[in-house]
Formats: sequence, C-alpha cells, structure tokens
Amino acid sequence: MLVEGPVEVALEDGTFVTSDRFCVALCTCRRSRHYPWCDTSHRRRTRPGPSRTEQVGEEASNSDS
Repeated sequence: MLVEGPVEVALEDGTFVTSDRFCVALCTCRRSRHYPWCDTSHRRRTRPGPSRTEQVGEEASNSDS
C-alpha cells in the first residue's frame, strides 16, 4: 500500500516508526523483513503446485476414459 509521507505507524507492541519520505510503501502481507515497510518480499512468493501424488491421481483418472 502506498502512502504519501511523512508518516508515523503504530506497531502492535505500541512502538512507533516514522518515515520522512515523500511516499512510502507499507507491507500488508507481513512477508517483509523490514515490516512495516514493504521490501517486495511478496513478489518472491509463489503458489505451490500440485503435489506429486495429486498429479499421479489425475493421470490415473484421465487414463480410465
């Protein structure tokens, strides 16, 4: 989420972090190593594909047709 700065963010533990930048990106997925600031960690995350057992099961059901 992009927010026009400067901003002050209250964290869950009651502490505050600030940024004097003109525009900041706040992390909404909680994958950032620099939370609450976004470091684009969400881009490196991919959806897991089907497991090997699921693929074998699909192949078996397709060969029955």
